[in-house]
Amino acid sequence: MNHSHTIDDCKKNKEYEQVQLILGKDESEILRFYKTYNKSVFRLVYKQIPDKQKAEEIMHDVFLDFIEALRDFYFQCSLKTYLFSIARHKIIDAIRRKKIKHIFFSHLPSYIVDGLKVVFIEDEIEQKEITEKINTVMSSLPNEYEVVLRLKYIDGARVKHIAEKMSLGFKATESLIFRARQAFIKAFQSEG
Repeated sequence: MNHSHTIDDCKKNKEYEQVQLILGKDESEILRFYKTYNKSVFRLVYKQIPDKQKAEEIMHDVFLDFIEALRDFYFQCSLKTYLFSIARHKIIDAIRRKKIKHIFFSHLPSYIVDGLKVVFIEDEIEQKEITEKINTVMSSLPNEYEVVLRLKYIDGARVKHIAEKMSLGFKATESLIFRARQAFIKAFQSEG
């Protein structure tokens, strides 16, 4: 029993030294750590996001985040476990972003999508600005337009459900959604 306790202590001491070296920006230690885990982190990411280039990008982000997060590492788990928990968070974020992107883009006309693709979600500030712009445009629309657009594109409600909620016929609701979209696009483009 005492023997295994000593092994744990040695492991902790070794990891403590590793952390100090990495925090001290010791390039050979950073490289050694990277080479030890990069393939297994890549496999973990690639299993969830089977796009080689995207998986490699995420893997690199995981290591950068890991180095940043080491300042807050208190040896509550092993370094490997800590690294993999960061990887799992990155994977979840990437999947969520992809879903948001898909939902958002699939409901906008292609010429707006092309203009937004470059900036949308790639960078937090741009993302915030676009979200604010969308909200500004939405609130500038006539109330019934804002309501149908929110129901359709934010809540994901079906036309039939929107028709019932608005007490309109199916065709009238489709027409209202079409007009609301046109008004949104026009307002979105003229919004500075």
